[in-house]
Amino acid sequence: MPSLRRINAIMFKELRQLARDRITFAMIVMIPLIQLVLFGYAINTDVRQVPSAVVDLAGTAQSRQLIYDLEASQVVQFSHRFDSVVQAEQAMTSGVVAAVLVLPADFQRRLALRQQGVLLQPVAQWITDGSDPLLSGAVSVLSQLPLTLQGIDSSNNPAAVMQVVRYFNPEQRTAVNIVPGLIAVILTMTMVLFTSAAVVREREQGNMEFLITTPMQPLELMLGKIVPYIAVGCIQTGIILGLGHLLFAVPLPLHWLSLLVVTLLFILASLTLGLIISTRATTQLQAMQVTVFILLPSILLSGFMFPYAAMPLAAQWLAEVLPATHFVRMIRAVVLRDAQWWTLSYDVVYLAGFTLVGLVIATLRFKKRLD
Repeated sequence: MPSLRRINAIMFKELRQLARDRITFAMIVMIPLIQLVLFGYAINTDVRQVPSAVVDLAGTAQSRQLIYDLEASQVVQFSHRFDSVVQAEQAMTSGVVAAVLVLPADFQRRLALRQQGVLLQPVAQWITDGSDPLLSGAVSVLSQLPLTLQGIDSSNNPAAVMQVVRYFNPEQRTAVNIVPGLIAVILTMTMVLFTSAAVVREREQGNMEFLITTPMQPLELMLGKIVPYIAVGCIQTGIILGLGHLLFAVPLPLHWLSLLVVTLLFILASLTLGLIISTRATTQLQAMQVTVFILLPSILLSGFMFPYAAMPLAAQWLAEVLPATHFVRMIRAVVLRDAQWWTLSYDVVYLAGFTLVGLVIATLRFKKRLD
């Protein structure tokens, strides 16, 4: 017969051990707290303040009034102004803006003709980044809003006032947007998880005694731990892109060198992050638990599932710290918008700096001793 006394003793022992394990105890409290805060506060599908550009070739009072009216809707924020459509398209390719409002030079004439009921073509044009269907859809709503321009009421035919042209993903297929972002999630999960247990595994398997007696420097150990996994990350990237192309017709990147550069930068940043965790954790279980804290915000805040522009400012600051946020922007730009890696200078510099700083921290934290 089971002994209630012995069961209570085991239960008491497990509770005492759980109380001593700070990381496990923190997960019990922090995981529901993080999910509650992220889903209740940071995650928002009601898109506002989409970074946009305007190309006002007319330069009239009516064109400026239309710009003010559209910005007053708070759906878009005209953060850039360009003199030509080509410049605006380049900004969209590099990810600076997600939408462009083009007001033609004959904007005034088109308004006059519409007032006379002669012209039926649109008087303005929206160019949106179709690689993000949520942002593109939010901007497209503006083309359907009733507008009154110089006495012209568009409520009867609102769609005719502004034309919407979607670049990079005109069909607005979700798979085109999801598959490149999925690379960031899978690489974060595998690269951080593999290396987060790297140093801990040496201790648990008794190999640390051998490392102590060798002339190997901490930096050499750190580099030796991450280099083998670079090939693993590249293979995973190839598998995802290849299957995405075969199964979901996701376009293959035009610039393979840019794909290689941004992928290597993210793999190195993720491996370095895993090494930092490995020098802090005492067991492989703790290393995996800490990895969960990194993986969860990386999925929810990086822009993989929910639009970055819809997040509150505090959530955007937190997202900018995560390497996955920068890689999601870069991989979508390279794969879907055919961007070159040097046009993504902000994200490239951040990941390179993150890797260097993280490698220094991991090296300084690693001590060649058993305690």
